Amino acid sequence: MSYKNIIFRKEGKIAKITLNRPDKLNALSPELIGELEKVIEEVKSDRDVRVLVITGSGKAFSAGADVGAMVEATPLQAKESSLRGHRVFRMLEELDIPVIAAINGYALGGGCELALACDIRIASEKAWLGQPEINLGIIPGWGGCIRLPRMVGVAKAMEIILTGERISAQEALQAGLVNKVVPEDKLEATVNELAEKLASKPPIAVKLAKNVIRKGLECDLEAGIGLENSAFSLCFATKDQKEGMKAFLEKRQPQFKGE
Repeated sequence: MSYKNIIFRKEGKIAKITLNRPDKLNALSPELIGELEKVIEEVKSDRDVRVLVITGSGKAFSAGADVGAMVEATPLQAKESSLRGHRVFRMLEELDIPVIAAINGYALGGGCELALACDIRIASEKAWLGQPEINLGIIPGWGGCIRLPRMVGVAKAMEIILTGERISAQEALQAGLVNKVVPEDKLEATVNELAEKLASKPPIAVKLAKNVIRKGLECDLEAGIGLENSAFSLCFATKDQKEGMKAFLEKRQPQFKGE
């Protein structure tokens, strides 16, 4: 399937989404969000894909929602837009495979919220991140108020959201918002190397680990320990567990098949 606002391609076990509205700094228009939803569904149904990478074309990852499409929105339309964005980002977050945000430039507003819904964020040293919605008379509506404090703490999230100011990639790294900052010309290679590494891991264990980490953030310690215990036990019903441990004992690289 071809898309107007997105470039989607698969390279072996790695799928890559490039937001492709460079003249609009990859603003997340309703059309782009619709295409993103379809691509996520396609990735979800493809068992051969083990890692998803998301990046942007041009000088932005995504500068956020398309303000021009929102300026005259009614409260009901705003609610529907927010719910749609939440649904799509939640779909992304709940994928069984690791999702890497390759933040090549501006990641602002909805663009930052898209990155927050990914599992790992690698940023170019020229990237800028932020939630500037307050400057438009609104608040983040696609998960920024919820995911950001869980990632950087309440105090830093309050500062980022209430001031609406951008932060540099280095400040984002210090705050725990991104995992790594690399030179602009090293971003693609760094992300590809990480994606290949993650693609070599056992898919079932990766799925279980992601699920426990995500769900564990939403429950108390005792319930979280119960989730981990169940998932840990399930690993021992897989062929990959046997392969991983045998490979370790035999001092060779394991060949995981997702079984």
